[in-house]
Amino acid sequence: MSKAGTVKQIFELIMERKAWWLVPMVVVFLLVGLLIVATQGSALSPFIYALF
Repeated sequence: MSKAGTVKQIFELIMERKAWWLVPMVVVFLLVGLLIVATQGSALSPFIYALF
């Protein structure tokens, strides 16, 4: 199963069950994950990891 498939399944579950309150939480998790991946090899890494 691909990562994109997993995200798609999460959004399908939200649409099916009308769990709109989960959308902000999923978006925040995706943005934090993207931030960590994007800054993994940069000079900003120590500052980003210090936040968490």
